[in-house]
Amino acid sequence: MNNLKNKVQLIGRIGTDIETRKFDSGNLKASFRMATSENFKDAQGNKQEVTQWHNIIAWGKLAEILEKYTQKGSEIMLEGKLVYRMWETKEGEKKYITEIETRDLRLMGSAPKTEAGAIVIAPAIETNDDGLPF
Repeated sequence: MNNLKNKVQLIGRIGTDIETRKFDSGNLKASFRMATSENFKDAQGNKQEVTQWHNIIAWGKLAEILEKYTQKGSEIMLEGKLVYRMWETKEGEKKYITEIETRDLRLMGSAPKTEAGAIVIAPAIETNDDGLPF
């Protein structure tokens, strides 16, 4: 049991505009929601679709690629890890969020192109011991 890994893989569509934030350190963070859908037939044989929504974050080069080459509706495949955060509002209320921190990214569907015509694929990024990309 010592070799358990925190790993998530998703294929879906970006469901919101990508929000970016640049920190004083110069590091860029991208945040967005991603939709994944599953199709099945119910007991009566009717086709059903269930959509799940995921909070996604990406740092550094991956954030830059998402900001530059994707938009709401873009299909992507990502690999990352689950991150749980808690904060307190000014009123003292505790808020919680579960996010997927992107480690590897592939742009799907019709391949986006750079000005030079190259297909954009983002490699995994190096992180420090805390899992932060700086």
